[in-house]
Amino acid sequence: MASTQSALSVGGTRTSGSSIRTQNVSAAATIANIVKSSLGPVGLDKMLVDDVGDVTITNDGATILKLLEVEHPAAKILCELAQLQDEEVGDGTTSVVIIAAELLKMADELVRQKIHPTSVISGYRLACKEACKYIQENLTISTDDLGRECIINCAKTSMSSKIIGADSEFFSNMVVDAAMAVKMTDAKGNVRYPIKAVNILKAHGKSAKETVLVNGYALNCTVGSQQMPKRVVNPKIACLDFSLQKTRLKLGIQILVEDPEKLEGIRQREADITKDRIQKILATGANVILTTGGIDDLCLKYFVEAGAMAVRRCKKVDLKRIAKCTGATFMMTMANMEGEESFEASMLGTCEEIVQERICDDELILIKGPKSRSAASIILRGANDFMVDEMERSMHDALCVVKRVLESKSVVPGGGCVEAALSIYLENLATSLSSREQLAIAEFSRALLVIPKQLAVNAAQDSTDLVSKLRAFHNTSQMKAEHKNLKWVGLDLVKGTVRDNKKAGVFEPAVSKIKSLKFATEAAITILRIDDMIKLFPEQKDSGPSYQDALRAGTL
Repeated sequence: MASTQSALSVGGTRTSGSSIRTQNVSAAATIANIVKSSLGPVGLDKMLVDDVGDVTITNDGATILKLLEVEHPAAKILCELAQLQDEEVGDGTTSVVIIAAELLKMADELVRQKIHPTSVISGYRLACKEACKYIQENLTISTDDLGRECIINCAKTSMSSKIIGADSEFFSNMVVDAAMAVKMTDAKGNVRYPIKAVNILKAHGKSAKETVLVNGYALNCTVGSQQMPKRVVNPKIACLDFSLQKTRLKLGIQILVEDPEKLEGIRQREADITKDRIQKILATGANVILTTGGIDDLCLKYFVEAGAMAVRRCKKVDLKRIAKCTGATFMMTMANMEGEESFEASMLGTCEEIVQERICDDELILIKGPKSRSAASIILRGANDFMVDEMERSMHDALCVVKRVLESKSVVPGGGCVEAALSIYLENLATSLSSREQLAIAEFSRALLVIPKQLAVNAAQDSTDLVSKLRAFHNTSQMKAEHKNLKWVGLDLVKGTVRDNKKAGVFEPAVSKIKSLKFATEAAITILRIDDMIKLFPEQKDSGPSYQDALRAGTL
């Protein structure tokens, strides 16, 4: 397969053959090398500075790749792969990129040995299918057997590589409590954990251990006026999506007035329109009004007189969630079918109490014990903004993991256990096949070992020694029925030994492992199928002479 680079008649360059494949593989390897050192409980963080000078310090693979401005089309596929894993599972973004790059490296070697890419692709597909089947049949553990402790351990495993790993005991309990608080059952009777309903607020100051979980919804706003009550018990809540300000006539409207007294009447009516609206809302018994728009001083006066709490400039997302939790109707307008304005008591929501509290430098409004659906908020504390931002990303990952475990009810042991078991299984499977796919499956099994190897390297341990021991244990467990329990053996990266990770409580969601294998294989196949790249030149704009040219020529 000769590599050719030729100029095309369409105005671009064409690269084909083995050179484009090698280019793609090296681009993928470069991306993987960036995130490699951040894998595992002793992984290191990356500091990313963008063109404006904003600094992000993170350990999360998806965030790192999102902030890199990647030009190469094959490398972009890996960045999108990390995003996909983040959306689908929420965790395992680093490992999915590393596996995909390793699969590509192995495939490139096979293609150089004159094995057709199609054979490699079909071998990879078969290996992926068999691997997923093996995980589900032999390596998954049902959470029903292990109880709440197992869910906490999953959260701990997810946090172990993050900034909050040292306090994982404290945070894992908080994450599980938050996920349990938003538990709901849909129309079909399935249990759902919408973790978007867990509102995470950040306030720097104090230490990470001062982070609190509020059983209710925390709103990063304050009351409109200091004369309003700061605490309302059993409130009636109105959620509005319009401004309560003095109504002004629209632009472009002209009114010819002959009598100056009528001009005053127009001004008075403008003020009365909003007053009528507020009276209608207050007449239903509403004593807490939350709006996304503004409330001017004139209108605030009516609320103060009525002893109601009014909060302006709330975020629309927050208000929609509050409306869901409290059973209120999110009102875009007060207009009814008859074209008149009305507000009914059924549109109000309720909860146990609403209170304004001071946390750090900010005042927050806490909606405690909402009526129709439970909510939870986590208020993160940390030394500085970088730390709090990274804590938020870690909490999001842990919440996603807990959600996946609770919904799928199955976990697998972590610490390179699954990858080592699959590597042995696929190696044995490859030798039992007599077709061309044999070599591809053998390479697939070798590629999976990159995870335990990298985990050991990052922990400053001897990777060759540890991975050999791990493979020996898994080989014994698969060959000899009496040693079947050895299949739970994984790495202990702190002590640099191998141990039973099921007993140690190192768990990951089974969904995460299966999806990351599928996604990595698909991404590798997508890049492997490419054998030709045509890059068009950017269009040349025929602009006239520049200002400097005209100045030199003296034609100005």
